[in-house]
Formats: sequence, structure tokens, C-alpha cells
Amino acid sequence: MKLPDYWTVKGYCLVVLFLCISYISKAQLCTGSLGDPVVSLNFGAGTATFAGALGSDITTYSYVAQSFPYDGSYTVENTTAGAGNVWWSTTDHTGNTGGYMMVVNASTSVTDYFYKKSVTGLCPNTTYEFAAWIVNLLRSSDNNPPNVTFSILTSDGATVLQSYTTGSIARTSTGPVWRQFGFYFTTPAGVSDVMIKMSNSSPGGAPANDLALDDITFRPCGLSVSATMNGGITSTEVCKGDGTVFNLTGTVSGGYSSTAYQWQVSTDTGTTWTDIAGATSTTYTRLPTAPGTYLYRLAIAQSANIGSSSCRVASNVLSIIVNDNPDPAASSNNPSCEGDILELSASGSTGSTFSWTGPNSFSSTSQNPTINGITSAGNGTYYVTLTTALGCSNIDSTTVDVNPAPTADAGSDVNICEGNTVTLQGSGGSTYLWSPATGLSDTTVASPVASPTDTTSYILTVSNGQCNAYDTVVVFVWKKPTADAGPDQKIFEGDPAQLAGVAGGSDVSYAWTPVYNITDATILNPIVTPDSDTTYTLTVTSGDGCGVATDQVFIRVYKKIIIPNAFSPNNDGINDTWRIQKLDTYPEADVSVFNRYGQLVFKSRGYSNEWTGTYDGKQLPVGTYYYVIDLKTGFGKNPTGWVVILR
Repeated sequence: MKLPDYWTVKGYCLVVLFLCISYISKAQLCTGSLGDPVVSLNFGAGTATFAGALGSDITTYSYVAQSFPYDGSYTVENTTAGAGNVWWSTTDHTGNTGGYMMVVNASTSVTDYFYKKSVTGLCPNTTYEFAAWIVNLLRSSDNNPPNVTFSILTSDGATVLQSYTTGSIARTSTGPVWRQFGFYFTTPAGVSDVMIKMSNSSPGGAPANDLALDDITFRPCGLSVSATMNGGITSTEVCKGDGTVFNLTGTVSGGYSSTAYQWQVSTDTGTTWTDIAGATSTTYTRLPTAPGTYLYRLAIAQSANIGSSSCRVASNVLSIIVNDNPDPAASSNNPSCEGDILELSASGSTGSTFSWTGPNSFSSTSQNPTINGITSAGNGTYYVTLTTALGCSNIDSTTVDVNPAPTADAGSDVNICEGNTVTLQGSGGSTYLWSPATGLSDTTVASPVASPTDTTSYILTVSNGQCNAYDTVVVFVWKKPTADAGPDQKIFEGDPAQLAGVAGGSDVSYAWTPVYNITDATILNPIVTPDSDTTYTLTVTSGDGCGVATDQVFIRVYKKIIIPNAFSPNNDGINDTWRIQKLDTYPEADVSVFNRYGQLVFKSRGYSNEWTGTYDGKQLPVGTYYYVIDLKTGFGKNPTGWVVILR
């Protein structure tokens, strides 16, 4: 913006005036109230480490995207952790997540500047604060500590109007310390545009003059103004419909030659402020409003400047939160059938209380109560009153409509013999489903034919179109009798044999026939001693009327032979042959006789012709001979021994 003509005419006088102001002003931050920033640079925030260059019109330094810029360069990053052990590791001065800052490795020259910006639209006779947050990054030796000059210049940048130098910003030994530096000045009449600049006042090097900048601001500074409401409070919460009237009061320390007041309101958490029409005194009466968060403050300025946000300061913020009536959002799982679990639920913040009422004298103070086994008596509307910790309350309701459940009847348990069938008798619904399907003629009819092979529990599910019910019937299957008399056996006459019977089936009894020469005909493994070949029959009888089973076992009884150990073949009619009694019952038997030299002297298949003591038709001499008899029975030990021929 071009300065008024009188500036060029009386420039010399104004320059002298500004120099005087610069000389006598004390470098310090504003001690009164501040206004909204005319200039605010916090470098933003982001997830990337580096934010990018600021532009050659803002700084004389060169931008590099690296954590440790070289002398005479800078970067904009959200952490210095990548700079190594030379610098402190720090984030921006507010600690904002991802917040960026300007990190500078000052050049060896002291003629450069870190930051420059033109400021327009200022008001005359108004005080402004020019400030920034600075940190010395060096963590070891520091040849030339950071030293920054804040300057206010004419709008063309040719003349310094007022300046402030921080002096050496000392290195710290325990960690980075952010400090705010700046000063304030008052614009003279006729000046609305200036240039602000932050310059390097200390040469750089290694290591020297390394710093970070953040939150550069230029904002109005003025009288101290504070605000309270209703008894001195600064914040409160009320409920929707609350009729409380709040009286807001502003207090100003001192005053301008002509002070103007303006109450403002923000409904977006302070992002924007709106002047309240007619609220132009130190007090304001706030009437009840709709729900929302309302912030209030009192702005003041010289009467001529009150219309410009660049020229006024504001009080602390008053907060009035009007809470909407809470929404309990009552709901339920609305169980479809009697016997189910009713689950009621309501929403609410921490500290809220709940009061439920409903049909059948129901009441509860739980947020989410339940009713086990709901019946039709519980049908109807359930109401919940939600009261917040602040005392705001509201009522909501939910309707429950429980359908009656059918009564399932699968019939009485039944017994059948293995292989038989039975018709089940289900009732109680409009549709039916039996499970398991094994052994059923149809699973979807009320009375299917069941023919299970084993005892089975059948579950019947009946439905009336909305609800299901269940019942169970057991079909007990009595197994038919089975009989196994065991393997056939061979014994010698007079020896015992143990039968090995096996009986199967449900509730059976068993018996052997014939009952002679047997120890116990009513057990499965009796001992028998037949004197001749005998067939035994095992009979197994079902006690449930499911039939009879039989099986037989054959006991082959071999006769015991009697072998004499001497005979006298002298034709006297007495013991003339070697007579072996009962050997004729072994028609396949082999009889072999050997002399003492092992020579075979007699052999016979069967024993139809008794040995007469001859060999090849000649009488054998008196002596002892040895025999082997193979009875061909396949069991037992074959007889062996000696026989003597006498004369």
C-alpha cells in the first residue's frame, strides 16, 4: 500500500519520531490484552518430515530438505532428531503432532534475514506486539550464540522504524528450551502499512548460531481487559430449555481517549468471531439459546478503530455450553418368541443414570437390562429415562411384541425289536422337523415311520409360523438274539471238553442240549465229558419277545486204545497175536514196528490183521521191538513204546 502523500512531505519528521520511539521503548512482550493475529506463521503440520520451502520473498536463506542444513541454509521440519549429536532433538514449541518449525544454520554473514513480511491495514495510535518463539539448538560448544533482531520498517523496507535485539540466546545443558522473544510499538497517525523482519545478528560457523523458529506473530496489544459472568465464573454448562439468563461483564484497566466496546460470539470453538449487534457496552445480557457451544469475549479499541479486527484487543473467553437433551436411543432385540431373552438397551455418556419401567411391573436402573424367559405378559412399551451427570434428562421408549410359542410333543418313548418299525406320534405345530434323519421315512411329517438299527433319541422341532418348540422321544431297539456254539472239538474217550458259546442280543437267556455229561447247561462255557461223538445245541432266547437263535457244536470222541507190551506167537492159542484193543476204530491209523537196529519189521494201515510176530513170513526171534502208532486224528500225542516177543 502506498503511504499518504504527507509522509513524503513530512518524512523527515516522522523518521525522527520513530527513531525517538525506538530509542525510548523497552523491548518486552505485551503485558496487556492481545487481539487476533494480523500475522501468524506456525509453519503448519504434516506427516512428512519436511514441509518444503518458504519462498525467496520471505527469507534470504537457501532451503534444503535435510535434518542438518549447512551454513546459510534452512529447512522446515517437524523434528531435529535426525541432526545427530550436535543439536538438541526437539519438536515445534507447542509439541503439536507433526507440527513444523523453521530450523536455521545461520550463515557467517550478519546481513541476511530469517523472515520478512509486509503488513497492511493497521490502525494509527494502536500498539502491536511482534514476537516469535526461538530455541538455541546447540548442545555442546557455542562460538556465537543465536542473536536475533526484530525490526519494523517502512512499507518499502528502506527505513527501520523500530527494532529490538534479543541478545545472545544462551545454550542450555539439559535440553532444548523454547523462549518467546519480541517487543511492542505504537503506530503514529497516518501509518497503516509496515514491513516486519527478523534478522541474524550473530555470525554462524561450526558450531555457532544454530536455532529454530516457530509461531511468529504480529498482533494488537492494548489495555488489559477481562470478562466474567454470573458471579465471576468463566465457563458453565446448562441443559436445553434452561431459562438462566447470563450477565456478562467486562473490566478494562485504564482506557483510551475514546474507548469503544464490542461483545463477540463464536460457535465454531473460536475459529471465527462475530460481533453481537447492539452489544457495545461493558455488559451484555445473554438470553437462553438453542443447544450448542457458545464462546463470548469483549473486544475494545479506540472508537475510530473498533470496526477493524486488526486494531482491537480482546478479553479472555467465556464458555457457555447448552447441552441438548440426551437421546437414550431405547431399543431391544424384540425377541420373537416366548421363552427367549429380552435385551433392552439405551445409550448414554459416562456418569449418566437410567430408569426403566415397563409391562408386568418391570423396573430397572441398569443401562442395558435383560429379562430371561420373556412371556406374553411382558408385551408392551418399555420406557427409559436417561439423566446425564449434568442433570439433563430425556425419555425414550421401545415396544416389545412377543409371539406365543407352540407346545411340542414327540410322544412317549417306545421299544421295538431289531428289524421292526414304529410310527412316531408328533404334535403341537403347523410344521414339523425330526432329527436325526437316520431310520426315518420322512423328517417333515408329524408321524414318520422309524426303523432305527440302534437305540436313537429323535428331536422334534415344531413351528407355528413364528416360534419353535422342541421335544424328544427315544426309540429303544432291542437286539435280536444271536447264538454261536463255538468251534467243533476232538477229545479222547474219558477226557473233558469246555464249550465256548457266545450269546448276543438284548435281555437274553441261553441253554445247552442235551443235558447229560455236562456241568451246567445254563452257562455259556460248561464242561462236557461225552463217552461218544455228541452234538451240543446252544439255544439263545430273547426275554423281550424278539425271537430265538440256535447253533451247534460237534464233539468227536476218540476211543482209548489198549496196547499190550508182550505176546507169544507159538500157536498155542493163547496170546498168539499182538492184539491192540479198539484200534479198529481208527481205520486210517498207521502201525509201524522196528527191531533194535531200527529195521522196519511190520507196517499196517488200519489194523484189520493183527501182527503175528513174523517178518516176510518168517518167525522173528524172541526179543524187544519198538512201535510207533499214528492214529491220524490231527491232535494229541501218537502212542509209542516197546513190545516183547516171547516163545
